[in-house]
Amino acid sequence: MAANIRDKGGDDDLAENSEINVTPFIDVMLVLLIIFMVAAPLATVDINVDLPSSVAQPTPREDKPVFMTVKKDLSVSIGNGEISRAGFGPELDAVTEGDKETRILLRADKSVAYGDVMDVMNLLRSAGYAKIALVGLEGAPAQ
Repeated sequence: MAANIRDKGGDDDLAENSEINVTPFIDVMLVLLIIFMVAAPLATVDINVDLPSSVAQPTPREDKPVFMTVKKDLSVSIGNGEISRAGFGPELDAVTEGDKETRILLRADKSVAYGDVMDVMNLLRSAGYAKIALVGLEGAPAQ
């Protein structure tokens, strides 16, 4: 309890101060802030692990993979032949012999926007082909 010292003309009794002293509260908060600032970086997990290599056999490639390519000018081709988006389904059925379970390997030029690749994937899905794999370069640095 804090006391207020005033000159009241010889009265020895000290008057009580009824205000809350917030100085200890501020000190405690600053100490807690420092503790959390020091402890927060230690709470993150940063464990260096040398992962083992995989001994699993790679999946066998199909005898005749179907490559679909989206070029810079947004034209679409299957194998070496260019196809139109209007006759997309029938031409794809002719290449895959009507097998809707055929995996389509889709590759696109770097300059092709993500939305345009998604449009081609939607065309594939609407034609009934759900097995779509995206093709990229292995080990190429990202730019």
